[in-house]
Amino acid sequence: MSDLPEHSSATIDAIVDHIGRSTLPFQGAHREEQHATAFWFNELVETTSEGEVIRQYLVTASEPARVELGEFTLRPDLCAPMMSAQKLMMLDFAEGWTHLADLGVAVMPSAGLHAHGARKGWHWTTDEITDGIAATEQDIAGLGESPVPAYLLGHVNDGDRSREQAVVLGRIARSGDGGIRWMGDLPQGCVGAPVFIGVPLGEDSFKLVCVGVMLPADGHHTLAPFDRIRAALRTFPPAGASAPERLGSGPRTAERKRRWWQRRR
Repeated sequence: MSDLPEHSSATIDAIVDHIGRSTLPFQGAHREEQHATAFWFNELVETTSEGEVIRQYLVTASEPARVELGEFTLRPDLCAPMMSAQKLMMLDFAEGWTHLADLGVAVMPSAGLHAHGARKGWHWTTDEITDGIAATEQDIAGLGESPVPAYLLGHVNDGDRSREQAVVLGRIARSGDGGIRWMGDLPQGCVGAPVFIGVPLGEDSFKLVCVGVMLPADGHHTLAPFDRIRAALRTFPPAGASAPERLGSGPRTAERKRRWWQRRR
Protein backbone atom coordinates (compact mmCIF):
# COMPACT_ATOMS: atom_id res chain seq x y z
CA MET A 1 0.00 0.00 0.00
CA SER A 2 2.97 2.35 0.44
CA ASP A 3 3.23 2.91 -3.34
CA LEU A 4 -0.35 4.15 -3.66
CA PRO A 5 -0.92 7.90 -4.15
CA GLU A 6 -1.68 9.91 -1.02
CA HIS A 7 -5.22 9.31 0.31
CA SER A 8 -5.77 6.40 -2.14
CA SER A 9 -6.39 3.81 0.56
CA ALA A 10 -8.90 6.07 2.32
CA THR A 11 -10.60 6.88 -0.99
CA ILE A 12 -10.97 3.20 -1.86
CA ASP A 13 -12.38 2.49 1.60
CA ALA A 14 -14.91 5.33 1.19
CA ILE A 15 -16.03 4.02 -2.20
CA VAL A 16 -16.49 0.46 -0.99
CA ASP A 17 -18.04 1.29 2.38
CA HIS A 18 -20.56 3.85 1.13
CA ILE A 19 -21.38 2.91 -2.47
CA GLY A 20 -20.01 -0.59 -2.92
CA ARG A 21 -23.50 -1.92 -3.63
CA SER A 22 -24.23 0.62 -6.37
CA THR A 23 -22.93 -1.44 -9.31
CA LEU A 24 -24.50 -4.26 -11.29
CA PRO A 25 -22.78 -6.39 -13.98
CA PHE A 26 -24.59 -7.27 -17.21
CA GLN A 27 -24.00 -8.67 -20.67
CA GLY A 28 -25.81 -9.91 -23.75
CA ALA A 29 -27.67 -13.02 -22.58
CA HIS A 30 -26.31 -16.41 -23.73
CA ARG A 31 -23.52 -14.61 -25.58
CA GLU A 32 -19.98 -13.90 -24.48
CA GLU A 33 -20.11 -10.28 -25.56
CA GLN A 34 -21.00 -6.79 -24.39
CA HIS A 35 -19.84 -7.40 -20.82
CA ALA A 36 -20.37 -4.12 -18.99
CA THR A 37 -21.19 -2.49 -15.67
CA ALA A 38 -24.23 -0.40 -14.73
CA PHE A 39 -24.82 1.55 -11.54
CA TRP A 40 -27.71 3.02 -9.57
CA PHE A 41 -28.08 6.81 -9.53
CA ASN A 42 -30.55 8.94 -7.58
CA GLU A 43 -31.30 12.21 -9.37
CA LEU A 44 -32.41 14.83 -6.84
CA VAL A 45 -35.54 16.54 -8.20
CA GLU A 46 -36.34 18.73 -5.20
CA THR A 47 -36.09 18.96 -1.43
CA THR A 48 -39.28 19.64 0.51
CA SER A 49 -40.25 19.78 4.16
CA GLU A 50 -41.27 16.12 3.90
CA GLY A 51 -37.99 14.89 2.46
CA GLU A 52 -36.14 14.52 -0.84
CA VAL A 53 -37.87 13.77 -4.12
CA ILE A 54 -35.73 11.69 -6.46
CA ARG A 55 -35.80 9.83 -9.74
CA GLN A 56 -33.80 6.62 -9.73
CA TYR A 57 -32.02 5.13 -12.71
CA LEU A 58 -29.54 2.50 -13.77
CA VAL A 59 -26.78 4.22 -15.73
CA THR A 60 -24.26 2.71 -18.17
CA ALA A 61 -22.56 3.32 -21.51
CA SER A 62 -24.82 3.32 -24.56
CA GLU A 63 -23.11 0.67 -26.69
CA PRO A 64 -23.50 -2.39 -24.41
CA ALA A 65 -27.12 -1.41 -23.66
CA ARG A 66 -28.18 -1.99 -27.28
CA VAL A 67 -28.49 -5.81 -27.07
CA GLU A 68 -32.03 -7.16 -27.43
CA LEU A 69 -31.72 -9.84 -24.72
CA GLY A 70 -29.83 -8.70 -21.64
CA GLU A 71 -28.67 -10.56 -18.58
CA PHE A 72 -27.95 -8.97 -15.20
CA THR A 73 -25.89 -10.88 -12.65
CA LEU A 74 -27.76 -10.70 -9.34
CA ARG A 75 -25.11 -10.07 -6.72
CA PRO A 76 -26.16 -11.65 -3.38
CA ASP A 77 -25.60 -8.39 -1.48
CA LEU A 78 -28.17 -6.58 -3.65
CA CYS A 79 -31.21 -8.77 -2.98
CA ALA A 80 -33.22 -9.64 0.13
CA PRO A 81 -33.99 -12.39 0.71
CA MET A 82 -30.99 -13.76 -1.19
CA MET A 83 -31.98 -15.16 -4.56
CA SER A 84 -31.21 -18.73 -5.62
CA ALA A 85 -31.13 -17.60 -9.26
CA GLN A 86 -27.96 -15.71 -10.15
CA LYS A 87 -29.18 -14.18 -13.39
CA LEU A 88 -32.00 -11.82 -14.37
CA MET A 89 -32.95 -12.05 -18.06
CA MET A 90 -34.66 -9.09 -19.71
CA LEU A 91 -36.45 -9.34 -23.05
CA ASP A 92 -36.46 -6.18 -25.19
CA PHE A 93 -33.47 -5.07 -23.15
CA ALA A 94 -32.47 -2.34 -25.59
CA GLU A 95 -35.92 -0.76 -25.47
CA GLY A 96 -35.67 -0.21 -21.72
CA TRP A 97 -32.83 2.30 -22.07
CA THR A 98 -32.94 5.98 -23.01
CA HIS A 99 -29.79 7.27 -24.69
CA LEU A 100 -28.80 10.76 -23.58
CA ALA A 101 -28.11 12.88 -26.65
CA ASP A 102 -24.51 12.47 -27.84
CA LEU A 103 -23.04 11.63 -24.43
CA GLY A 104 -22.64 7.91 -25.09
CA VAL A 105 -24.65 7.22 -21.91
CA ALA A 106 -27.87 5.26 -21.44
CA VAL A 107 -30.24 5.31 -18.46
CA MET A 108 -33.02 2.94 -17.39
CA PRO A 109 -35.70 4.07 -14.91
CA SER A 110 -35.60 1.66 -11.96
CA ALA A 111 -39.37 1.26 -11.54
CA GLY A 112 -39.50 -1.91 -13.65
CA LEU A 113 -36.65 -3.51 -11.72
CA HIS A 114 -38.33 -2.81 -8.38
CA ALA A 115 -41.65 -4.13 -9.72
CA HIS A 116 -39.98 -7.33 -10.91
CA GLY A 117 -38.48 -7.96 -7.47
CA ALA A 118 -41.84 -7.33 -5.78
CA ARG A 119 -43.56 -9.86 -8.08
CA LYS A 120 -40.92 -12.46 -7.22
CA GLY A 121 -41.04 -11.82 -3.47
CA TRP A 122 -37.75 -9.98 -2.96
CA HIS A 123 -36.46 -6.42 -2.98
CA TRP A 124 -33.29 -4.60 -3.97
CA THR A 125 -30.82 -3.65 -1.22
CA THR A 126 -28.57 -1.30 -3.14
CA ASP A 127 -26.42 1.71 -2.52
CA GLU A 128 -26.84 4.60 -4.93
CA ILE A 129 -24.63 7.33 -6.29
CA THR A 130 -26.45 10.42 -5.07
CA ASP A 131 -26.63 14.06 -6.06
CA GLY A 132 -24.10 14.89 -3.36
CA ILE A 133 -21.45 12.60 -4.91
CA ALA A 134 -22.11 13.14 -8.63
CA ALA A 135 -19.78 15.77 -10.08
CA THR A 136 -21.00 19.34 -10.56
CA GLU A 137 -19.86 21.82 -13.20
CA GLN A 138 -17.41 23.21 -10.63
CA ASP A 139 -15.96 19.75 -9.97
CA ILE A 140 -15.43 19.13 -13.68
CA ALA A 141 -13.98 22.61 -14.22
CA GLY A 142 -11.44 21.85 -11.50
CA LEU A 143 -9.88 19.08 -13.60
CA GLY A 144 -6.82 20.12 -15.59
CA GLU A 145 -4.27 18.64 -17.95
CA SER A 146 -2.19 17.28 -15.06
CA PRO A 147 -3.28 13.68 -14.32
CA VAL A 148 -4.93 12.98 -10.96
CA PRO A 149 -5.53 9.57 -9.32
CA ALA A 150 -8.90 8.03 -10.25
CA TYR A 151 -10.79 4.92 -9.18
CA LEU A 152 -13.20 2.89 -11.28
CA LEU A 153 -15.74 0.63 -9.55
CA GLY A 154 -16.65 -2.10 -12.01
CA HIS A 155 -17.20 -5.80 -12.66
CA VAL A 156 -14.39 -7.64 -14.42
CA ASN A 157 -14.98 -10.41 -16.94
CA ASP A 158 -12.26 -12.93 -16.08
CA GLY A 159 -13.73 -15.71 -18.20
CA ASP A 160 -16.06 -17.12 -15.55
CA ARG A 161 -19.59 -16.11 -14.58
CA SER A 162 -18.86 -14.54 -11.19
CA ARG A 163 -18.13 -11.01 -12.55
CA GLU A 164 -16.33 -10.02 -9.34
CA GLN A 165 -16.30 -6.36 -8.40
CA ALA A 166 -12.97 -4.54 -8.52
CA VAL A 167 -11.60 -1.11 -7.74
CA VAL A 168 -9.41 -0.29 -10.74
CA LEU A 169 -6.74 2.35 -10.21
CA GLY A 170 -5.82 4.79 -12.98
CA ARG A 171 -5.54 8.50 -13.65
CA ILE A 172 -7.70 11.05 -15.44
CA ALA A 173 -6.89 14.38 -17.07
CA ARG A 174 -8.28 16.88 -19.54
CA SER A 175 -7.53 16.10 -23.15
CA GLY A 176 -6.76 18.69 -25.81
CA ASP A 177 -10.40 18.83 -26.94
CA GLY A 178 -11.67 19.43 -23.40
CA GLY A 179 -12.82 15.86 -22.76
CA ILE A 180 -11.77 13.70 -19.82
CA ARG A 181 -9.32 10.91 -20.61
CA TRP A 182 -8.68 7.73 -18.59
CA MET A 183 -5.03 6.70 -18.35
CA GLY A 184 -4.40 3.13 -17.28
CA ASP A 185 -5.62 -0.39 -17.91
CA LEU A 186 -9.32 -1.07 -18.32
CA PRO A 187 -10.28 -4.71 -17.66
CA GLN A 188 -12.99 -6.20 -19.84
CA GLY A 189 -16.44 -5.71 -18.32
CA CYS A 190 -15.75 -2.27 -16.84
CA VAL A 191 -17.24 -0.13 -19.63
CA GLY A 192 -20.22 1.77 -18.19
CA ALA A 193 -18.77 1.85 -14.67
CA PRO A 194 -18.56 4.96 -12.47
CA VAL A 195 -15.18 6.67 -12.01
CA PHE A 196 -14.27 8.57 -8.84
CA ILE A 197 -11.66 10.97 -7.54
CA GLY A 198 -10.87 12.11 -4.02
CA VAL A 199 -10.69 15.92 -3.92
CA PRO A 200 -8.43 17.13 -1.07
CA LEU A 201 -10.08 19.51 1.39
CA GLY A 202 -7.01 20.16 3.52
CA GLU A 203 -5.27 18.29 6.30
CA ASP A 204 -6.42 14.65 6.18
CA SER A 205 -9.90 15.16 4.69
CA PHE A 206 -11.17 14.83 1.14
CA LYS A 207 -14.41 14.89 -0.84
CA LEU A 208 -15.46 11.83 -2.85
CA VAL A 209 -16.66 12.81 -6.34
CA CYS A 210 -18.10 10.57 -9.07
CA VAL A 211 -16.64 12.22 -12.17
CA GLY A 212 -18.62 10.26 -14.74
CA VAL A 213 -19.19 7.09 -16.77
CA MET A 214 -16.48 5.06 -18.51
CA LEU A 215 -17.08 4.90 -22.27
CA PRO A 216 -15.86 2.26 -24.76
CA ALA A 217 -13.03 3.13 -27.15
CA ASP A 218 -10.59 1.56 -29.57
CA GLY A 219 -7.77 3.67 -28.18
CA HIS A 220 -7.88 6.05 -25.24
CA HIS A 221 -10.94 5.63 -23.05
CA THR A 222 -12.87 8.74 -22.12
CA LEU A 223 -15.49 9.61 -19.52
CA ALA A 224 -18.94 11.12 -19.94
CA PRO A 225 -18.93 13.78 -17.18
CA PHE A 226 -21.72 13.80 -14.64
CA ASP A 227 -22.52 17.50 -14.99
CA ARG A 228 -23.58 16.86 -18.59
CA ILE A 229 -25.48 13.69 -17.63
CA ARG A 230 -27.55 15.56 -15.04
CA ALA A 231 -28.20 18.42 -17.47
CA ALA A 232 -29.50 15.93 -20.03
CA LEU A 233 -31.77 14.26 -17.48
CA ARG A 234 -33.28 17.60 -16.48
CA THR A 235 -34.15 18.55 -20.04
CA PHE A 236 -35.15 15.09 -21.25
CA PRO A 237 -36.36 12.79 -18.46
CA PRO A 238 -36.78 9.26 -19.82
CA ALA A 239 -40.23 7.73 -20.19
CA GLY A 240 -41.23 5.91 -17.03
CA ALA A 241 -39.30 8.36 -14.81
CA SER A 242 -42.07 10.95 -14.53
CA ALA A 243 -43.28 9.74 -11.13
CA PRO A 244 -40.55 10.63 -8.63
CA GLU A 245 -39.96 8.54 -5.55
CA ARG A 246 -40.25 10.32 -2.20
CA LEU A 247 -37.64 9.38 0.36
CA GLY A 248 -37.81 9.93 4.08
CA SER A 249 -35.71 12.78 5.42
CA GLY A 250 -34.06 10.63 8.09
CA PRO A 251 -30.84 8.72 7.47
CA ARG A 252 -31.04 5.23 5.99
CA THR A 253 -29.60 2.45 8.10
CA ALA A 254 -27.59 -0.21 6.28
CA GLU A 255 -25.88 -3.26 7.60
CA ARG A 256 -22.09 -3.35 7.66
CA LYS A 257 -20.86 -4.84 4.39
CA ARG A 258 -18.26 -7.55 4.24
CA ARG A 259 -15.17 -6.67 2.27
CA TRP A 260 -15.60 -8.84 -0.80
CA TRP A 261 -14.05 -6.24 -3.10
CA GLN A 262 -10.67 -6.32 -4.83
CA ARG A 263 -8.13 -3.67 -5.73
CA ARG A 264 -6.85 -3.67 -9.30
CA ARG A 265 -3.92 -1.62 -10.54
